[in-house]
Amino acid sequence: MSRRVCRSGLAAILAGLCTLATDARDLDQDEALKLRETGTIAPLDRLLQSALTRYPGATLLEAELEEEHGVYVYEVELLTREGVVRELELDAHDGRLLKDEED
Repeated sequence: MSRRVCRSGLAAILAGLCTLATDARDLDQDEALKLRETGTIAPLDRLLQSALTRYPGATLLEAELEEEHGVYVYEVELLTREGVVRELELDAHDGRLLKDEED
């Protein structure tokens, strides 16, 4: 196989991975309110309490509601007492922790 074919194939794979990685949609306030009213998602303040117990004394920096692959997810950024920014993803329906990593 020629190097040109290999490079073309690699470029196509990388482009596909980039598309998969950004397969998330931010929801606006109106959409979030409708989802809360129907019981599809839980209120952020209720789910946020359990996230904050993981990092006592942490400060909320940002919270967003996203739809990722048909699943509603709260993406939360916290600043810990130690000055570390943590990015957490919570299932917006039941609060399950899906991701917790240093940002």
